Amino acid sequence: MNEELGPPAAEALAAAVGHVFRDPELAERALRHASFSHESTALPSNERLEFLGDAVLGLVVAEQLYREHPDWNEGALTRARAALVNRGTLAGCARSLGLGPLVHLGRTEQRSGGAEKESILANCFEAVLGAVYLDGGIEPAIALARRALGSASPRSEPPRDAKTALQEWTHAQLRRTPSYRTSRDTGVEDDDARFTVEVRIGDETWGSGTGRTKRAAEREAAEHALERAGRSDG
Repeated sequence: MNEELGPPAAEALAAAVGHVFRDPELAERALRHASFSHESTALPSNERLEFLGDAVLGLVVAEQLYREHPDWNEGALTRARAALVNRGTLAGCARSLGLGPLVHLGRTEQRSGGAEKESILANCFEAVLGAVYLDGGIEPAIALARRALGSASPRSEPPRDAKTALQEWTHAQLRRTPSYRTSRDTGVEDDDARFTVEVRIGDETWGSGTGRTKRAAEREAAEHALERAGRSDG
């Protein structure tokens, strides 16, 4: 969508999420992608609401996991939370609510199919969650998050991710903590090789990785370092 935002946007979002906004501007802002703000208006984008919604979502998922898995330790709970709030899951939440056709995009994003991009959908879902929280408080925000996530909850402890496994190995074997340094950033959103990251142990580079996000690049770098660690142990 590229037209100026107005009350219909709030009404459409209310119908999608089941919350009637007392402040329609919050609903409108939640649907306003940065590309739309930059190209078409001086109105704020949904980025600040996205930040708030991320915190609300983290609380909802943390409580759910805490109650459902009383035998899991902090590490398992943390890994499960990270697995649940990844971009793919949140984009799925946005699709289940029908947010794609509602998000307001700039012309460039419209032409490139931005309404179907996982990053845009995931961010929009978090922004909507933040808007619901500001407009109605924590209870409707929790209800929306739970409804969108459904029964998505791991039944067994998720495996340690590569970064955690590498840190445990370096602490045990080398008494050091690995560090990560971004060596390249193309600046192109949704570029699968946007970031290149090196993982260092002490002054030595042990691996490097590329990815669409810094987290993905760090994970790949850690995997390469673990491969080297396995060869070193052998």
